[in-house]
Amino acid sequence: MRIGIDFDNTIVSYDALFHKVAWEQDLVPAETPSNKVAVRDHLRGIGQEDRWTEMQGYVYGARMVEALAYEGVIDFIRGAKAAGHEVTIVSHKTRHPFIGPQYDLHAAARAWIACHLLSDGKPLLPSENIFFELTKLEKLTRIAACGCEAFIDDLPEILLADDFPSNTARLLFDPEEHHADLAAQGLGIFRSWRQLAEHFSA
Repeated sequence: MRIGIDFDNTIVSYDALFHKVAWEQDLVPAETPSNKVAVRDHLRGIGQEDRWTEMQGYVYGARMVEALAYEGVIDFIRGAKAAGHEVTIVSHKTRHPFIGPQYDLHAAARAWIACHLLSDGKPLLPSENIFFELTKLEKLTRIAACGCEAFIDDLPEILLADDFPSNTARLLFDPEEHHADLAAQGLGIFRSWRQLAEHFSA
């Protein structure tokens, strides 16, 4: 089976890093929870949408290598490959931030993969199995072109898009249980990479 996986907020967790950067820049009060959404909501609530947008470019660019992999995702990829599955990363992100310094966000993401997605010091995935597209439509086209039989994403709008390939299983990574109501729309919903590993080994 060819398993496709999204990158941001699916393989990579930014919660701790966004909170760390916001704290360094004195943008959030001490009681702000250590997660990305809490930081975003606080900044939007005080009219600092541009600071939030600029922070995203900074985190996804200059500070990207400090982000953490979700617990269990490396074991999942390692186990999937051992079971004979082919794993492909398909993500979409702009090449450069909308505002602020023009970091190369694709290069930063690939550098993160080279640093973190390792098994015994060797890359878990070959470079030809890693795709960063510029738009959601290009991402959907790539999922189809790769022949993914299952795709794992944190964004319901990707999995439920009209252009999502009809023969690809739609698996939603939802660790905070924001989308439990979407199971009725044909999505498999998983709270952890351990649950996903169990799904593929069943």
